[in-house]
Amino acid sequence: MEILQDISIYMLLFIMAGGFLAGFVDSIAGGGGLISLPVLMATGMPPHLAVGTNKFATTFGAIMSAWQFLRAGKVDRHLIKHLIPFTFIGAVIGCMCMIHISANWLQPIVIFALVVAALIVFTQRKLGSTTTYPGETKKTVLQSIAVAFCIGIYDGFIGPGTGTFLIIAFAMIGFDFIIAAGNAKILNLVSNLTAFVLLVYSGKILYVYGIAMAVCIFIGAYFGSRMAIHRGTGFVRHIMLAVTVMLIGKLALTYAGIL
Repeated sequence: MEILQDISIYMLLFIMAGGFLAGFVDSIAGGGGLISLPVLMATGMPPHLAVGTNKFATTFGAIMSAWQFLRAGKVDRHLIKHLIPFTFIGAVIGCMCMIHISANWLQPIVIFALVVAALIVFTQRKLGSTTTYPGETKKTVLQSIAVAFCIGIYDGFIGPGTGTFLIIAFAMIGFDFIIAAGNAKILNLVSNLTAFVLLVYSGKILYVYGIAMAVCIFIGAYFGSRMAIHRGTGFVRHIMLAVTVMLIGKLALTYAGIL
């Protein structure tokens, strides 16, 4: 409650500005948590409350992004409806693991995976530029299920870069970056909602901060997703590279104890 008493208009403006930027970036390429979580932690709230409040706020951005891509027809609805249960199960498992296992041992693996992801996007110039998806073959369905389940676990457990990983995974399966982003937003929303319900139940959310940030994330996600849809795959590719590099730097510095 001390944190709520110390809140000021300047702090709220700081939180809202960070929320808008996080929603804008996350709706295009994922990685919005790289912005929103440090903003919340800068208020001085304990880490477990910052994580819960961040998940609460970012869920509303995920809703807006998913809706924009769905409305624009930039989601493979037939495939995604088969993947949602696997993401849900994965997110539940990930949340349960988070309660009992330290995420520290996972950080080097995440950093390595992000470096690989950045190299793939940077070197494979045609990745995601056009659709080469062959349809729902046994191979593509199994690949998609594996992606949905594994990244559901990851998002429930630790989270940074979930949207970025999903977009790259769907691009490698054969979707262009816009459809890959649309697919990613739906699955990211499922894992976010799962964690959201568990965190609300556990009481790890500061609602004054969460609601202020959620409103601005929602607005940022609206403008970001519309820009991604209208600017096309090249724009998404460049934003993804920038976000991935920032994620690598942030996680590496955290792991080294500098941040």
